[in-house]
Amino acid sequence: MAKPRETRRREENEVEFARIVAFSDGVFAIAITLLVLALNIPEHLKGESVGEALWGLRHSFLAYAISFAVIGRYWLNHHQFFSKVTGFDGRLLALNIFYLAWVVLLPFSTDVIGTHGGEAASVILYAVNLVGISLVGLWMALDANSAGLSEIGSEEARGLRHKSLFVAAVFTASIPVALVLPEWAPLLWLALFLDPADRRGRGRPGARRR
Repeated sequence: MAKPRETRRREENEVEFARIVAFSDGVFAIAITLLVLALNIPEHLKGESVGEALWGLRHSFLAYAISFAVIGRYWLNHHQFFSKVTGFDGRLLALNIFYLAWVVLLPFSTDVIGTHGGEAASVILYAVNLVGISLVGLWMALDANSAGLSEIGSEEARGLRHKSLFVAAVFTASIPVALVLPEWAPLLWLALFLDPADRRGRGRPGARRR
């Protein structure tokens, strides 16, 4: 027989809950700040101008922009999730730490793909990193919902599941492509802007503002 989970209600442990959220926000802030460290012009240029050196960093700037948007989006999702958390336990804390471990890896993955974007290993590393963030985030949200630790409704849970699996599927699909055409594999990530769920949601009368 499974041992019941020992949970603590949010309203009765506001200080501890606030520390969980503050720690998570701090990790996101550090991760998004570390992205800029990959953008570096050598102090002593060798036969090139500053403009040429900046142009040489174009792949790093692109990787920075993508990852900044990605971390910002995941922070918003994380913030919205915890705004609906009504209680917590050791399992939720462990999943949150596991989730943040994937988030804080993203600056390294960004640096690698910005510097070695034409190599399959760098694209695969970045894709695996994003798949990890998506699936662990989904795991954490659905586990909290099934344990009665959040106020996420069934419709919202289905939408979250679809979005997370869609993102994971897009990045997973880019992995075999990277083995053959590593420079073209990131183009598959543009499919993230074509999520059919978003298109259906905008098209439903109930989704429009009145």
